Amino acid sequence: MKPETSINPLKDIGTLLVMVLLSVIGAIIGVQLITTLGVTPNTSIIGALFAMLLARIPLQMFQRYRSIHTQNLAQTVISSATFGAANSLLMPIAVPYVMGQPQLIMPMFCGVAAAMLLDAYLLYRLFDTKVFPAANAWPPGVAAAEAIKAGDRGGKQAWLLVVGVVIGVAGSMLKIPMAAFGTAFIGNIWALSMFGIGLLLRAYGQPLTGVDLNAQYIPHGVMVGAGLVALIQVVQVIRNKNADIASTHTQPDSEVRKALGLGAAGYVAIAALLALGGGLYSEMSLTMLLLFVIYAAFAAFVHELIVGIAAMHSGWFPAFAVALITLIIGILLGFPPLALCILTGFTAATGPAFADMGFDLKAGFILRGYGKDLQQELLGRRIQLIAALIAFVIAIPVVYFSYTSYFLQDLVPPVARVYAKTIEAGAQPGIAFSLLIWAIPGAIVQFIGGPKRQLGVLLATGLLINNPLAGWAVVVGIALRILIIKRWGDQGRTPMEIMAAGFIAGDALYNFFNSIFSSKGK
Repeated sequence: MKPETSINPLKDIGTLLVMVLLSVIGAIIGVQLITTLGVTPNTSIIGALFAMLLARIPLQMFQRYRSIHTQNLAQTVISSATFGAANSLLMPIAVPYVMGQPQLIMPMFCGVAAAMLLDAYLLYRLFDTKVFPAANAWPPGVAAAEAIKAGDRGGKQAWLLVVGVVIGVAGSMLKIPMAAFGTAFIGNIWALSMFGIGLLLRAYGQPLTGVDLNAQYIPHGVMVGAGLVALIQVVQVIRNKNADIASTHTQPDSEVRKALGLGAAGYVAIAALLALGGGLYSEMSLTMLLLFVIYAAFAAFVHELIVGIAAMHSGWFPAFAVALITLIIGILLGFPPLALCILTGFTAATGPAFADMGFDLKAGFILRGYGKDLQQELLGRRIQLIAALIAFVIAIPVVYFSYTSYFLQDLVPPVARVYAKTIEAGAQPGIAFSLLIWAIPGAIVQFIGGPKRQLGVLLATGLLINNPLAGWAVVVGIALRILIIKRWGDQGRTPMEIMAAGFIAGDALYNFFNSIFSSKGK
């Protein structure tokens, strides 16, 4: 692979136009699927495959797409546009619409658009620091990179990836969560073990004990405790100047402090503008208004970090569920419905763009040689950021000009109705007690695991997801991974990880096309 990142592909007008086209397509896909099916598929592989297909056209103008770095930009823009349009823009503005507060839609839209752009920029600043190391799993990023590498190199590794993709598609057709299975071969074993345990506890807790964990807000309490300890651990990592002396991170420790400081200031400013634009000053005292701004900024910040940590280790990010937790705490603090509506949309908008940017930068990190050439890595990363920001900016008008027609057809993301019903229901008896009690074991597990393993956050992530097959897929995958390493040692690691990337890519491809055809049938 040639170090082509010294040339910015975005300076080529033909490449830039294709990236714009992919951004529009990605945004349309995201809006369509989150309103019809309530899901947002990972479109990274689609962007990479599109660029690979263009590279096979026997015309000179398409030869530029043979570059693995151009293909990396293609997967970056389409995934950024998909998640940005669906999760960061459309879903938050659906909350005030469902609650019958249409006057909040435009202030919310402006606020979450700003939060989305800040989200992506912060991950760019934090990627490959001691808080979010590039060496960690970021599984969808590994899958995208391996797909691009296989297309470029061919040979045995390409065939391994193809076999993995075929198995991934076949397994997904049989309703097996192949992305979870593949992730078990790539991520941190301790973190993923807790993730699998959480998934199985959620699935079988009620049949075995008669206790509905979700109805008792047990997963939410565990995440509150784990999330608060994770936040403290992040602060400790930042303050520990003696940590990672032999670190190979491409970003200095000082960058973490600067980025988090910028994020905190940015979220406070956005929360204040949302409160002003939403007219909260007419409903709340000055003290309550200040409390709301501080809490909203804090909740958005913590939401971003928790979602990013979960995505980094498992490839799954429980953005909607964690936003629900911040909403429940907001209800307990006594904020009025109008404020809760703004709080929910704002916090839900932070996290998805952050996590997706991490996946894309991980793919680029692998394709650029794992940071061995620091200058090339930092330049390539900066080009990816520009590409992602272009995609996010394009997603903004796509959502702006399309949301009215979707809402008039009563096509809104299902989770927006969940938030609205939660706000309308208000504080139910026992919620505060349950959150407090179950925050204790969540905090203990997170503390024991430490900041590198993130056991508590991953346990809570599993508890928040009702998918028993994913739990079994993770557990079986980890068991097979241990057997393979014991049998073949390091020689078995690379083929295993390439096959695993194929499983994840195959799952993404099947779910993408299945979602497209399912939405057409509705």
